[in-house]
Amino acid sequence: MNAKFSIETLAKQGTVSRSMAESVATHIRDLRKKVIQESFQDFRQVDHRLEFVAKVRGVEYIDDAKASNVNSTWFALENMTRSVVWIAGGKTDDIDFSSMRNLVGKKVKHIVCLGKDNSAITEAFGDVVSNIIQTDTMPHAVQAAYLLAEEGDVVLLSPACPSFDLFESYQDKGMQFKRAVCEL
Repeated sequence: MNAKFSIETLAKQGTVSRSMAESVATHIRDLRKKVIQESFQDFRQVDHRLEFVAKVRGVEYIDDAKASNVNSTWFALENMTRSVVWIAGGKTDDIDFSSMRNLVGKKVKHIVCLGKDNSAITEAFGDVVSNIIQTDTMPHAVQAAYLLAEEGDVVLLSPACPSFDLFESYQDKGMQFKRAVCEL
């Protein structure tokens, strides 16, 4: 039988009685509801992908170290509902940040650059974000974000580019971020 059916169709075709059709439909709906509920209970947050780390002085710290390209960071920023202090940067060679300009202008209060050469970020967003800070280590980046953030803000580590200039991997970058936040 086709999975798409209605109670009325079954009853009209004389396939089953209306009460039996309602019983089957209810059972399927309850079963789906139960499976969905169980799936959410078993769901485990993905490490370094929009992962809540801590709340310090009323500021949330989010690890999105896995976002090593513009599209992933765009998604992260799009989903922020509060003002953002954005930790970004890495190897910016040939990365086009232009698709993020409007979004950054709306969502980001401050940018904390983390990397050896952040000129591409400064050039892309210097006229839409008034405060861009340069840092060269994760503890310095987290400390700068801590000083810039106000209660109710979000500090978001979402690099938008690969970070092999300072880190072995996105996991290394995320773990260093978490460690630095825990030391605040």
